[in-house]
Amino acid sequence: MSKAFMRAEAIEDAEEQAPAPLPAGAPNYMTPAGHARLAAELAHLVKVERPELVNVVAWAAGNGDRSENGDYIYGKKRLREIDRRIRYLTKRLESAVVVDPAAREPTDQVFFGATVTVLDEAGEEATYSIVGIDEADPARGRISWISPLARALLKAREGDMVRCQVPGGSRALEIVRVEYRALD
Repeated sequence: MSKAFMRAEAIEDAEEQAPAPLPAGAPNYMTPAGHARLAAELAHLVKVERPELVNVVAWAAGNGDRSENGDYIYGKKRLREIDRRIRYLTKRLESAVVVDPAAREPTDQVFFGATVTVLDEAGEEATYSIVGIDEADPARGRISWISPLARALLKAREGDMVRCQVPGGSRALEIVRVEYRALD
């Protein structure tokens, strides 16, 4: 449906919950810890948060005039948000391919789940773990396997120099160490 025929609120909601895009035909790789976090969030929403909110909305609906009932209006909106998140998590978990980096044979080549230590042109060391799209957290050094940096690192080996396009131009990185370990 065209955005011209959608309410502004519905457009914001659709854009806010749009899943991170996977390359066409690519699997939805995930580490066991990331899969467990999403499954725990889904279980909490389905078993705790949604039932509590349904009770609040039912109570608010029983209070009469719904047009000026803040509990009812907010509750219905929050219920839509929870249902949308449940659908999103369900789809992500159904399509997940869980890859355990700790179970991988030790190698000096970079694949999904690797924790890679690199050295940049300025001599500064940085460590990145290559994780699934839903697990990415750049502040903690976790980068999505489809990010430009991860794509530059994938299949390279310890001692290799790789070039990565960043907003400020191109960066050269030397791969110092490649490890495969369980991520928390």
